[in-house]
Amino acid sequence: MSTFFLQSHSGLRYLVLLAGVLTVLYSIYGAVTNRPYDSRMRIISSSLAGLTHLQILLGMALIFSGRFQPAVAGHIVMMLFAAAACQIPVSVMRRRPEEEKTYLPHGVGALVSLAAIVAGIMAIGRPLVG
Repeated sequence: MSTFFLQSHSGLRYLVLLAGVLTVLYSIYGAVTNRPYDSRMRIISSSLAGLTHLQILLGMALIFSGRFQPAVAGHIVMMLFAAAACQIPVSVMRRRPEEEKTYLPHGVGALVSLAAIVAGIMAIGRPLVG
């Protein structure tokens, strides 16, 4: 069973990274073109947050299946930080009135989240691709 969790956790990282890049690019596009805030930004950003939370759930399943090594402690901390960084803009923008919603918090949150993800992957000595 732990092989399933390991393969799933390893494969899902590509979707997480893709969702992060899409969030950053769409937020830049929305900010540069001065478009009114739309639901696509919320959907893309929420997808990043959801995939990141699923990734953490799979990582926890790996830990509980006996695959924990002390070397991954830094990885765990960075991934929890990444999940918080991409969730905060989603929660904040949801509560704002429509006329006050902007693209930039999503982009900044996604950039911080991607930086934490890259640092977390590097913390265990794994390449981003491969």
